[in-house]
Amino acid sequence: MAKKSDVPSSKSPWVIVSLGSNLGNSRQTLCEAMARLQKLSAAPILKSSLWQTKPVDCPPQSPKFVNAVIALLPERWETPASLLGKMQALEHEYGRSPGATANAPRPLDLDLIAFGDETCATPELKLPHPRAHKRRFVMQPLNEIMADLILPGQILTVSQLLRKLPDVDAVEWLSSPH
Repeated sequence: MAKKSDVPSSKSPWVIVSLGSNLGNSRQTLCEAMARLQKLSAAPILKSSLWQTKPVDCPPQSPKFVNAVIALLPERWETPASLLGKMQALEHEYGRSPGATANAPRPLDLDLIAFGDETCATPELKLPHPRAHKRRFVMQPLNEIMADLILPGQILTVSQLLRKLPDVDAVEWLSSPH
């Protein structure tokens, strides 16, 4: 867990990435993915705990997810598109197929939630993530590492947004990250 002095301000250049898995050894996969994402950061990443969540907008009978959130400080030359490409390559290494059924069970799902204060809307990438602030499985872990962050396009902090979410999408704490 980050110390208060390590937590970026609401105007930080930090990148927020949501991690999820509901196939295979999800806990191990997320811990390995966090270690791989650390290599893309110019500073130590901030890591949330692992959380178990019910599948949202997934096919019937989908297994529960293990979710987490990290914040990384991108290298100066990194762009949202270049980072997205690296994240998609990592997903592919873990067996995720491009063009697979939407929201199907998957061994690794990485979502770029925010890239500093940047905004964009292309067919490949929307920043900030358009539904992140409505998803407890993103906001609960993000609250752990950046409760005072204000996501681009929002006026409330992560903590305030989390308090407004309904409890129907409850998440269960599993463990601290490895």
